[in-house]
Formats: sequence, C-alpha cells, structure tokens
Amino acid sequence: MDGLLLTDIINFFSLVFGITGAALIIYGGLKAMLNIVLLEFYKTQKTYSHIRRAFTSYLVFGLEFFIAADVLKTLITPTQQEILILGAVVGIRTILGYFLSREAKEFELDM
Repeated sequence: MDGLLLTDIINFFSLVFGITGAALIIYGGLKAMLNIVLLEFYKTQKTYSHIRRAFTSYLVFGLEFFIAADVLKTLITPTQQEILILGAVVGIRTILGYFLSREAKEFELDM
C-alpha cells in the first residue's frame, strides 16, 4: 500500500512539473507575442532583443521543469530502456538549455 501511495505522489508531482513547464513556455510565448504587437503598433520602448531575451528565459526555465518531470517518471519504472531514454532526453534538453542561456547572455552583452 505504501509503495502505491508513493508511486501516486511521484506521478502527481511529475504531472505538476510537466504542466508547470508547459505553462511557463506558453505564458512566455504569449507575453512575447503581446510585446511584439505592442512594439509594432505602439512603438513601445522594448526592443526585439529585450523580448527575445525574456522569452528565452521562460523557455529555459520551462525546460528545467520538464527535466524534473522526466526524472520523477523514471523513478517509478527504472528499466534500462527508460534510463537510456531519460539520459537522452535530459542530454538534449540540457544542451538546448545551455545554448538558450548562452544566447540570453549574448543579448545582455549587446545592451
């Protein structure tokens, strides 16, 4: 019974982290779209670099939540195939996050 409860708790938090990651990326994308529209029509003081840097931050943060969700899922069924898939997914997301973070830092240097 305790193992089933623990599995349910891990599944719940894995789902919560996945939803949180998706929500962050969606929110960042919607915010970036709104800022682009405001920039185009109302000539706000924000630049495309500011908007892109902010959106990149949301992407990186969302990816971190996706990684956490994948790690939790693998805790439940740690077969060799699941561990290899997790390693590949975490590797790809980590590399993507690294390059997105690096790009965001380059935006800061340009400003």
